[in-house]
Amino acid sequence: MGLKIAAAQLNLVVGDLVGNTRRLVESAQAAYAAGARVLLTPELAICGYPAEDWLLRPSFVADCEAAVRELARCTASLRGLHMVVGHPWLAPAQDSGGCARAFGAISFNAASVLHEGAVTHRYAKRELPNYQVFDERRYFMPGQSPCVFDVHDGTRRWRLGLLICEDAWSARCAVETAAAGAEALCVLNASPYHRGKGREREAVMRARVAETGLPLVYAHLVGGQDELVFDGGSFALDAQGRLAARAPAFVQACLEVELSEGGAVHGRIAPASSPEHELWSALVLGTRDYIEKNGFPGAIVGLSGGVDSALVLAIAVDALGPQRVRAVMMPSPYTAEISWLDAREMAARLGVRYDEIPIGPLFDGYLAQLAPLLEGRPPDTTEENLQARIRGTLLMALSNKFGDVVLTTGNKSELATGYCTLYGDMAGGFAVIKDLTKTWVWRLARWRNAHDPFGRGAQPIPERIITRAPSAELRPGQTDQDSLPPYEVLDAIVERYVERDESLEAIVADGFDRATVERVVRLIRLNEYKRRQAPVGLRVTPRAFGRDWRYPITHRRHPG
Repeated sequence: MGLKIAAAQLNLVVGDLVGNTRRLVESAQAAYAAGARVLLTPELAICGYPAEDWLLRPSFVADCEAAVRELARCTASLRGLHMVVGHPWLAPAQDSGGCARAFGAISFNAASVLHEGAVTHRYAKRELPNYQVFDERRYFMPGQSPCVFDVHDGTRRWRLGLLICEDAWSARCAVETAAAGAEALCVLNASPYHRGKGREREAVMRARVAETGLPLVYAHLVGGQDELVFDGGSFALDAQGRLAARAPAFVQACLEVELSEGGAVHGRIAPASSPEHELWSALVLGTRDYIEKNGFPGAIVGLSGGVDSALVLAIAVDALGPQRVRAVMMPSPYTAEISWLDAREMAARLGVRYDEIPIGPLFDGYLAQLAPLLEGRPPDTTEENLQARIRGTLLMALSNKFGDVVLTTGNKSELATGYCTLYGDMAGGFAVIKDLTKTWVWRLARWRNAHDPFGRGAQPIPERIITRAPSAELRPGQTDQDSLPPYEVLDAIVERYVERDESLEAIVADGFDRATVERVVRLIRLNEYKRRQAPVGLRVTPRAFGRDWRYPITHRRHPG
């Protein structure tokens, strides 16, 4: 027999100190009943992650400290259990290395070891990330020392070393923890998801195992928080770096492992998902949590007969169920009959409430009122945008009246190039697919038609929606490619320029037409003002428009 360690993979709510503490107590009781003598929890589990500027308020951090004491009290009867909980720590000024704030203390991203009602050890995160979506140096000071604590399993004493998220991406922290006497590494994490991130994490942790010769247990957060999604998939590696256990992704779970002599680890390995299944699960979880954690009763989707709105509707139904989703079709004089038919068919397949509001009379009224002011000027995007803004107004009216959140349907290709209308199709509360390029929209639509991951029914999207040429249907015979390069070209440029930070010259050198690249890069730069006014939406790539894309609206930098 060895040491039984549990990793609580929890979906927590930022600021819900009472609720988060209750979930942690329940996890401790369940782990203890299963025989665990160590319970790991996610990074900053007490307050949720990321708590952002709440962490600048001493009263909030003090309340977190009180919650840690309450958690210790509530788990004191679990004799022999060592619970490791993440929380912000307002340390005494003398412990801050002369860097105390004006209020006489400094905040650390910390983990405390709770044992029979007492805090026996405290560890402060040493590596504070400030890249991509991370901004931890705004809130925390770095810790200075490793932390190793003892656990007795009834037979022998084990020495476990603590690391918090970014610490484990640093060889220095892991090696110093091993040098301090650790026999295994215990890692608390809140690592935001993007495509392929799970495989990346496991590879980096294998490097830490190789450098230290120690087994590793990785406890990870799960759930949606604003634009971020945390995918769970907590895992353990043995001392040879072999995957020994893994929890399922995108669900709450408790990973149970047994650590034995010689660095052996035993546990169950949940199977990995395909890239499409993984991405679909992230979008569903992120959408569900945004709606439910913010208290919206349901969601409204403007259904157009196109693939973007079809995909958003399918995600919403998988997230919430059909009874909480409403589809609204708002045909204009330019809406093709097949768009009506396909929208009705999809709503029927998914079983959602479906309404049609023709906007022709409203559009005519707007044109009549503007006619004296626009006299002598030919129709252009002004009239096209009017249609989109009428639709946005109607959707927001329904949202105001019934409380449901409007899910916008714009994709990353459109947001990159400005192929979207402020206060029109950009009007809404949550942008589900804002970080999916058009090619990924099609890829996921085809995948969802072939799979039924949440038991909502197969083939929710009529095939014609996927195969027909995309169009905004704001003028006769319009297609997207009237204004944009082919999507396979556009999306490849967007991926290189936005997600990989490649230069214009590097993209051209990779074989792309210079004029096309210059045009796309120019559109990306010109449309920052639109993206700043877009609703928050899910991040599923290494670089999304949002927290980790911060370019000035006003500038004179030549695209490059």
